[in-house]
Amino acid sequence: MELPEASIAPMVLGVLMILAAITVLFTVVLKSSHVIPIERRRPDVAAAASKLTLLTDTAVGAINKRLKGKNDFLVSRERLERAGLKTQPADFLLMMGAGSLAGAVLGFLLGGLFFAVLALAVVPAGMLAYLTVLTSRRKSKFDEQLPDMLQMLTGSMRAGHSLLRAIDASSREFEAPMSEELSRIVNETRIGRDLGESMTDVSERTGSEDFAWISQAIEIHREVGGDLAEVLDHVGETIRDRNQIRRQVKALSAEGKMSAAVLMGLPVVLFFALIFINPQYSKTFTSTVPGYLMLGVAAVMLTAGGVWLSRLIKPKY
Repeated sequence: MELPEASIAPMVLGVLMILAAITVLFTVVLKSSHVIPIERRRPDVAAAASKLTLLTDTAVGAINKRLKGKNDFLVSRERLERAGLKTQPADFLLMMGAGSLAGAVLGFLLGGLFFAVLALAVVPAGMLAYLTVLTSRRKSKFDEQLPDMLQMLTGSMRAGHSLLRAIDASSREFEAPMSEELSRIVNETRIGRDLGESMTDVSERTGSEDFAWISQAIEIHREVGGDLAEVLDHVGETIRDRNQIRRQVKALSAEGKMSAAVLMGLPVVLFFALIFINPQYSKTFTSTVPGYLMLGVAAVMLTAGGVWLSRLIKPKY
């Protein structure tokens, strides 16, 4: 039995869109920054950009032009830096648009208009949520590295090194994100920026209150003098005590977080399970106006419940 042309065309278009999204992912977003340009490897050969590169560069340029003066549109350079991504906002938005389009076409081919609209909304939301997860992981790792970094910093100063030299030495011993942030402090200071401003930017970029204390302690020491190594030792003890309390709170709230995840995920899982087990039951929700209204109300109630549960399981101390 041959498929009609009307059903073959969207399938071919969907496959092409998926391939285009994967190509943009590997050529723009995941492109390595350590590739040696061809003009350095082969000086006698003129570098020629491929058509795909020209297309993506044109798209990125158009997005940058539209984003001029609008740094907070969905994603900003600061948000990508907090997540540890080296890509530009225009590249991320291009990848988000390509993924949304490919997901919408795939959803339309698999389940019709409802799944196309659902994928069109879920893909950008998923990418933004993944960006938030990366930011949280980077912040947690930075906070875990902070006590050891502070101990190495005080040890280097007691050995006779200056503060900037001690920061430079610490940046060589740690992994990212600590090494990246300390190297940035050293580089900014070498080109004439104030050390206190660079350290304050690091505390804001990483969201680390502990590093803000270190920055304030160093700034106060530069004004009044004294033994900076001893002051940082006391700050390090306070940070270790805070980390211990943070781990205890995390362990005590783990059950509540698991309960919140189950309560939030169970209705969604049951809905999709119902679609696959008996599609006739789900047609009311995916093909009628009352069904759309019920899904909208359910989404609003789940969102409100998720916000409420997040406040209950996120204690402040």
